[in-house]
Amino acid sequence: MRQIGIGIAGFGTIGAGVYKHLVGNRRLLCERLGLELSVRKIADLDHERPRPLMPPKSMLTKRWEDIVEDPEIQVAVELMGGIDLPLRYVMAAIEHGKIVVTANKALLAEHGAEIFRVATEKNVPVFFEAAVAGGVPIIKSLREAFVANHIRSIHGIVNGTSNYILTRMTQSGLGFAEALKEAQDAGYAEANPALDINGWDAAHKAIILASLAYGFWVNGKDIHVEGIESVTAADIEFAQKMGYKIKLLAVIKAEGDCEAPGSESKCPIEVRVHPTLVPQTHVLASVNGVFNAIAVHGDVVGETLFYGRGAGQDATASAVISDLAEAAVAIDTPRPNCGFQPHGLYGKCKPIDEIVSQYYLRLSVTDKPGVLAQIASLLASREIGISSVIQPEALEGEPVPLVLMVHDATQGQMNAAIGEIAALECVKRAPQVIRVEPFC
Repeated sequence: MRQIGIGIAGFGTIGAGVYKHLVGNRRLLCERLGLELSVRKIADLDHERPRPLMPPKSMLTKRWEDIVEDPEIQVAVELMGGIDLPLRYVMAAIEHGKIVVTANKALLAEHGAEIFRVATEKNVPVFFEAAVAGGVPIIKSLREAFVANHIRSIHGIVNGTSNYILTRMTQSGLGFAEALKEAQDAGYAEANPALDINGWDAAHKAIILASLAYGFWVNGKDIHVEGIESVTAADIEFAQKMGYKIKLLAVIKAEGDCEAPGSESKCPIEVRVHPTLVPQTHVLASVNGVFNAIAVHGDVVGETLFYGRGAGQDATASAVISDLAEAAVAIDTPRPNCGFQPHGLYGKCKPIDEIVSQYYLRLSVTDKPGVLAQIASLLASREIGISSVIQPEALEGEPVPLVLMVHDATQGQMNAAIGEIAALECVKRAPQVIRVEPFC
């Protein structure tokens, strides 16, 4: 049976999982593909750490260059993590004409435009299914299954660590710090969880999804990113009372119809990641723990939902091996593009100050007559309406929480109003603002 030579750079959790399943499911893969995916070299600095299945020592090297320079290797897999070294490896592999498979979301989010420019020049495919949502096949779906669709919107829970933390805060009333420690103790959060809780892990994935959906490589400087660090148990409780759950949501939308009669300018898009109040009736509100879910709305297909484990050795290895199978076919069957097809129907990202949202606003105020009227007046002066109010009773002389649900307003309007509200003598702490996604 014909063999496809594979080199793997990075033999940590994911690399070890890929090797284990390539060996364990060898017969199944051979039967389905009509060829063998044969690992020839594995590059990693640590050859002593135990793995679920250890390869022959002759296969191991400490130099990723050995993969790039080996003429018997046709597919170069990048599972190293980080950005600088993986970028050098990927670009060298492309220059040597080797098909690339990567799970590196940060690499693609920051250098995708450069990588695919060179890949197109060299006519070398790059596959990256595992870069977003682990074993959930969202990349292939956006690139192929939805090819006939203008993507109206993508709403994604794409960071399992943050979703686990918010789930535990919702289910058990934990504070953020307690829930984070529990996630770390359970192995769902790193010792340094910054990229997960500050929103940038999800943002890297949002950049990739938006770029595929709208045909231009989104710059990370043009998107709005907030993490979950400021979400409190009180916010979780108030949201539930009003019929919502709080999720860290990646929101990607196109504004307008770029093919409408008379449309001459490119449609702007929204790309943002932030804590969001999601109606409890929406399917994304029921996605708990470390699971991911992505809701895609296409103009032809309508609403679709993708759900599954977004990280972990086996889920990610499944996606990497899927790319390896596709790469093997691409050796003999040239692809129409190298993994990213640019087009000119959509324009740049819309600035956050111009994006319209609904808002949850929590204030800590002095409990006395006229406070609500002052706040409502300042909101009204910015043409911002209030849809509902919650004000629990408090001990005499103590500040009381005041929760407002606010109608549609731009971020610019809201920022201006919040600045004035925070300056009021009756407001005792910095206002808490969380966006609401009505899904309508």
